[in-house]
Amino acid sequence: GFTDASKSAESKIIFDKDFFDEIKSKNYSLMGTKKNHISWEDVENLVDTLHQNILKADIKLEHIHGLPRGGLIPAVILSHRMGIPLTSYMYLPNTLIIDDICDSGHTLKECYTIPKSQHTAVLHYKPHTSIIEPDLYACKFESDDWIVYPWEEVDSKAIQDYKIKAWL
Repeated sequence: GFTDASKSAESKIIFDKDFFDEIKSKNYSLMGTKKNHISWEDVENLVDTLHQNILKADIKLEHIHGLPRGGLIPAVILSHRMGIPLTSYMYLPNTLIIDDICDSGHTLKECYTIPKSQHTAVLHYKPHTSIIEPDLYACKFESDDWIVYPWEEVDSKAIQDYKIKAWL
């Protein structure tokens, strides 16, 4: 339930922590989002597609950077396939910045403060929910399903980590 905190100088609603603890313990978000588990084979296929899209884009790349956490594994795979060194610095010239998904777009938006010689790439891009479009992507994912990658926990919550932390 909710607690009415109108006795304070400002009227506001405080959410019951038990309600959010229950949501965290379930396999659904506030909207009852369905989960879509993808396999390692799916990841390999997505990285292959992304690799082909990078080659078609004919961009000069000298480094690959994987955004923690979701972008690290695809970045390492691409680094090996393309023979381009992985870097922990995303501000180097001609760097490809990789993440697993562009869902809300907030993570990649932060990358757009970097020089134009850098490019962004993701495995899945959700155009209907994202505030930006990555430079390159393997798959346009037009569903509201929550994607669970094989490096995530099987019982991963269908909500971004930063939203859960905001409730605590």
